[in-house]
Amino acid sequence: MPQVAVMKLYSADLSPYSARVRMQIYAKSIAGITVELPEHWGMPKFRERFPIGRVPVLEIDGDTIPESEVIAEYLEQVYPKPSLLGTTPRETAHIRMLARLGDIYITNNTFALSRQTGALGRRTPAAARDDGVSAQLVVEIKRNLKALDRLIGKDGFACCGRITLADCALVPGLFFVEYILPVVGVGAPIPALANVAAYWAAIQKNEHAAKVLVELRRGVEERREMIRSGEIDRFRAASTAAWAAADAQN
Repeated sequence: MPQVAVMKLYSADLSPYSARVRMQIYAKSIAGITVELPEHWGMPKFRERFPIGRVPVLEIDGDTIPESEVIAEYLEQVYPKPSLLGTTPRETAHIRMLARLGDIYITNNTFALSRQTGALGRRTPAAARDDGVSAQLVVEIKRNLKALDRLIGKDGFACCGRITLADCALVPGLFFVEYILPVVGVGAPIPALANVAAYWAAIQKNEHAAKVLVELRRGVEERREMIRSGEIDRFRAASTAAWAAADAQN
């Protein structure tokens, strides 16, 4: 009997990229993958073990796979049933296109906006209009949501009438859009886009999406408490000192 690989997903509740992989795991009912926050997260010791320095990371019998899209493709190959890809090459291409739209054009820009304005790290975030970079990120996010509105499915799923990898990428991305933009003084764009709004209302009722959204909201509350208590400032000071010490040795 072949030995079953021991898998561990290093993840963070508030990471949209980790959420993408967690939703895939839930939708495929994959058992036996431990999910946990990695030790030394945000510190030089974390990068010593995981050079890219980001989550998610999938550990398999001591070997590691970083990057959410790479992990997603790996899991599809190892656990092909139920498939979150298409039944034809063209369907699969469409799924991957929507996933990239969600991941690269929506989530990445929204995450960058949160870092630029301090939306997830300050008591009083800067308004998006206060600098040219954040203002342009808002333009890009809105433009890409309009593109999604033309491409998204109209039956409650991103495409194919069922959960696919596209949904796994879009759910965290739209959550961040809905949360981050109002925090930095930008009106919520989703309600003005009929197809995206209908999709967003429907997909939140899906059990796998709902589970991930609970985790993302929990991550938001944990981050808010870190900001209120000053813990996030202490963490940053410790991280800065650790990185300075590590850089001095190299």
